[in-house]
Amino acid sequence: MQYPMNLIAAILISAVIAYLLGSISFSIIFTKYFNKEDIRTMGSGNAGMTNVLRSAGLKPGILTTVFDFLKGVVSCLIGMLVFSAFLGKNTETARYGVYVAGIACVLGHMYPIYFKFHGGKGILTTAAVLLMIYPPVIACDFSEFLVIAIASKYVSLGSICAAATFPFWGWLFNYLFFFRPGLVSIQYMTITTLLLCFLSALIVSRHHSNISRLLHGTEKKFQLHHENS
Repeated sequence: MQYPMNLIAAILISAVIAYLLGSISFSIIFTKYFNKEDIRTMGSGNAGMTNVLRSAGLKPGILTTVFDFLKGVVSCLIGMLVFSAFLGKNTETARYGVYVAGIACVLGHMYPIYFKFHGGKGILTTAAVLLMIYPPVIACDFSEFLVIAIASKYVSLGSICAAATFPFWGWLFNYLFFFRPGLVSIQYMTITTLLLCFLSALIVSRHHSNISRLLHGTEKKFQLHHENS
């Protein structure tokens, strides 16, 4: 019974720490610091990087981008360390720490306990999680995002499409490069793909209002907020 108890402890500890870290909403913090306003009352009302750039300006936008990304990276590292400490460094199960902590961090970003559970849509933090899972996944996904966002001028459309397809990229790279004896098992591929599908569905569902506006042709195209110098 020692191994299941260690697994439960690893999941709970890494998830709680990552959720609390993810709940630090840097878009709210930096917008209040630079603009003396709550980003949730500006523009689209979303506490995310795109709305900060559009409504608050470049400085808070860049800082939000950097710190939202970093909290995803740090959360995944914590997950790896916690799972390694409880389950051993060389076990396949320890790799799940990145997924558990990453998803918990994204949930914290979306539903931050410090800000009445009103957060962002999790794109940047999810990008950090994908980078920690396997860098080529985020490379393909980010390329897809850029092509669609630049071509359409809709950041939301690029985000939705990228979020919908990253489970495929994750599965593909696992299959092509790791699915062989001694690397990863079919169980690992199945569970991690399901976790990525859950994260994907979470991101897409947070864009329900954007999807509605895109379908009705009322979604705003991306423009930077121009600050007075």
